[in-house]
Amino acid sequence: MLLNKKLLLVFSTIVVCLLSGCVEKQKLEDGSELINKNQFVFATSGEFKPFSYINDDLTMSGFDIEVGEAIAKEMGLEPVQKRIKFKGIVEGVKTGRADAAVASHTINPQRSKHVSFSTPYYYSGPKIFTRPDSKIRTVEDLEGKEVAVAKGSTYADTASKYTDNIKTYDSDITALKALSSGRHDAVITDFVTGKTAEKEGFKIKGQQLINRSEQAIVLPQDNPKLLKRVNESLEQLRENGTLTQISIKYFGEDITKKSE
Repeated sequence: MLLNKKLLLVFSTIVVCLLSGCVEKQKLEDGSELINKNQFVFATSGEFKPFSYINDDLTMSGFDIEVGEAIAKEMGLEPVQKRIKFKGIVEGVKTGRADAAVASHTINPQRSKHVSFSTPYYYSGPKIFTRPDSKIRTVEDLEGKEVAVAKGSTYADTASKYTDNIKTYDSDITALKALSSGRHDAVITDFVTGKTAEKEGFKIKGQQLINRSEQAIVLPQDNPKLLKRVNESLEQLRENGTLTQISIKYFGEDITKKSE
């Protein structure tokens, strides 16, 4: 009976680890830890164009992807993309499925309880998008309206301040497509994402920019040495102009510098 209990305990532990993504990390000389010794595994969704999107060969491209790859190379590591649905990315970093997330996460107090944030690598903000014929202009016009947002994003919190009628999608792009096709009254999303969708022919129009936000890389709280390395790499990429170059490539402007 005792043996059976021990076997059950071992089996249960294995199952929990498999479900939560337990990973034994490699400890480096400087004290930082990585899933694989010579690689920087970074998570993103592939559903947030132009920040991350999926190519025909199932690799990912976009602003976040190139920033993640630049950070890896600055640290002398091989960049490895890890695709995770946006709503599961923070949990994926916490449980060791990725070393970090380069996925346009907004710094906020709620997330800071569970993960660490790097210094900001770009500055953005939530904006209201509607169809061109809409009478919605500002947040005051959202009262009682149906607003769509991406699951797991801070935009759901923003929307909840102005309406109780909120619909969620797996990605911002899917929400914008639904808006463009006649569903919902508005979408709240990153202003750059909405502007890019508008340029690509979505039948939408940008309205009020609600506020400004800081986007950062997400790391586990128990890996301060890796956080230090990432911050040092970001500072170097700012100083040598790499972040600016990547931003201009995707947006035609530099969103990596804070607006005055």
